[in-house]
Amino acid sequence: MRAFPVQLPSGTRYWTVVDDELGVVEDADRFLRELRLARGRAETTTKAYAEAVVLFLVWCGSTRREWRTAARDMGLFMLWLKWTPGNGGQRRVVVPGPGVKPVRGESRINTVLTAVRMFLVHAVVNKAAPAWVLDQIYELGDDRDLPQEARGESGAMRYRMRARHRLQEPESAIDRAGDEEIVAMFLQCRSARDRLILLLLSRVGLRPGQAAGLRRCDPHLLMDSRSLGCDVEGAHVHVIRRENENGAWSKSKKSWALPVDFLVVQAFDQYALERHERRGAGGSDFLLVNLFRPPYGAPMTTDAIGELCESLSRRAGLARKIGPRMCRHAMASNVADAGGHLDEIQALLGQKSAESPRPYLHPNPSRLREAVERVPLPRVNAQEGDR
Repeated sequence: MRAFPVQLPSGTRYWTVVDDELGVVEDADRFLRELRLARGRAETTTKAYAEAVVLFLVWCGSTRREWRTAARDMGLFMLWLKWTPGNGGQRRVVVPGPGVKPVRGESRINTVLTAVRMFLVHAVVNKAAPAWVLDQIYELGDDRDLPQEARGESGAMRYRMRARHRLQEPESAIDRAGDEEIVAMFLQCRSARDRLILLLLSRVGLRPGQAAGLRRCDPHLLMDSRSLGCDVEGAHVHVIRRENENGAWSKSKKSWALPVDFLVVQAFDQYALERHERRGAGGSDFLLVNLFRPPYGAPMTTDAIGELCESLSRRAGLARKIGPRMCRHAMASNVADAGGHLDEIQALLGQKSAESPRPYLHPNPSRLREAVERVPLPRVNAQEGDR
């Protein structure tokens, strides 16, 4: 049993689950198809959920459990996830011992459990699984413990659900890329395209999926773009969520315009000349395309952007690998260090919640020292007789 990609006649792709005879698992396929088409989730999301459902169904099959009622033993499933390798493992079962590292960490197990819960809820709603399964995966409560004013007039039961099974994850904040590291990577770029990609990540703050999904019509680099039908002032880039053939996907559902400075505008100009020299005036409508390896002219993928960052980190001789997310964190932190407010950072990152930018802020150590040194010494404000 494994996850399998499906492309519909419309061109839309999603991932489903097939058994060992390559037969589609109907209940899983209905859930994943609804996730992609009815809820507007990304193709990569259906892939992650399909892989999680595969693990759940494999566990049910190997332990002779019916998947529709196996939720009562979810704790055993969590133990199985922790110590049993996937298809690439040499043994089907790992016996834990002193010093043995778990096969999957807390974060990965929680991700699998989230997908499995959604799969089981979908099965309950569609009458493919009994209703009592919800009691096994969620803590359910009625409205009897609420004040009279908060209860409904109909007296109907209201459920407030919280997942029963979830591991405590260690807090590990993603570090930002240092300015020195980004400059070292920039100097190792071998093309105008690579320089533009690095600036889009570290100076504009785009995610890899947003950068790979840019079209040639998205950058407006004039000071006045009203001739293009755009009222946004100054040079900017439009970030729009689209269905892209390269699998790129903007995580943010809204569309917005990001201002860019002269350095990014110059990088755009140099890349335009480079692309024209190699591919001519026509070609793909995507902004970032393959110029140096086949398939030439095809849109770049998010994986290719990640590989570029890894390669630049290695060529620059950095002590650690700098990923695209670390470049995005650097952009947000630099805006904060320059005096930017939280609402400005939120708008630049394209985030919905006002609290979302906080994990992206990594104050410069010099700014922290300045904050401490701004606090006056007690003796400065003390009275003469108290000294």
